[in-house]
Amino acid sequence: QVQLVESGGGLVQAGGSLRLSCAASTSNALTFPISSLGWYRQAPGKQRELVARISSSGTTTYAGSVKGRFTISRDNAKKMVYLQMNNLKSEDTGVYYCNLASDNWGQGTQVTVSS
Repeated sequence: QVQLVESGGGLVQAGGSLRLSCAASTSNALTFPISSLGWYRQAPGKQRELVARISSSGTTTYAGSVKGRFTISRDNAKKMVYLQMNNLKSEDTGVYYCNLASDNWGQGTQVTVSS
């Protein structure tokens, strides 16, 4: 069983920064370190899209729209995954979701970037 809880969203001006955090709890201690982790977002009226992903070995991938501005990281000891978002733009506005191994989702955290 997996539970994911996101935090760190909020309202920020364009050009600002936010750091999202996702805390995982798992019934199996091995689940977190062997799983890929991702951040997705969903803007109003749009489909959920991948923002960034980090593999169990630490390999990262990013959506083209955030490359160079966002950084995903993980702390296996704390069962945490982070998304550092810099130089935010209005088009980054949306609900950000944490994902573990494709099947598990958090409840989401709202990010609103004002221009």
